[in-house]
Amino acid sequence: QVQLVESGGGLVQAGGSLRLSCAVSGGIFSINAMGWYRQAPGKQRELVARISSSGSTNYADSVKGRFTISRDNAKNTVYLQMNSLKPADTAVYYCNAVPPYIKDGMDYWGKGTLVTVSS
Repeated sequence: QVQLVESGGGLVQAGGSLRLSCAVSGGIFSINAMGWYRQAPGKQRELVARISSSGSTNYADSVKGRFTISRDNAKNTVYLQMNSLKPADTAVYYCNAVPPYIKDGMDYWGKGTLVTVSS
């Protein structure tokens, strides 16, 4: 059974840093590219960072140079280091496979972790 458990969010001032973690279980980690997505209030969920099973990375333009995605294959964990945070980064952050894992015909998501950046 796939489980995605995100942690590490919180309240931070603009310019600050946070490190998010995502524990992945259920067999999708080793064979899939993994990503961090975010959903801001009133907006659609978007993919902000992706890492392949071999470790190559891609970033949305909005976070390039500030966010770093990494993965620990031994721990089945994905990380997102977020630096120079801006109020526009405020959102609920989710990890998932890329494309997202499907369960019962729908994209399956964990609970996410809330990041709030104050100005």
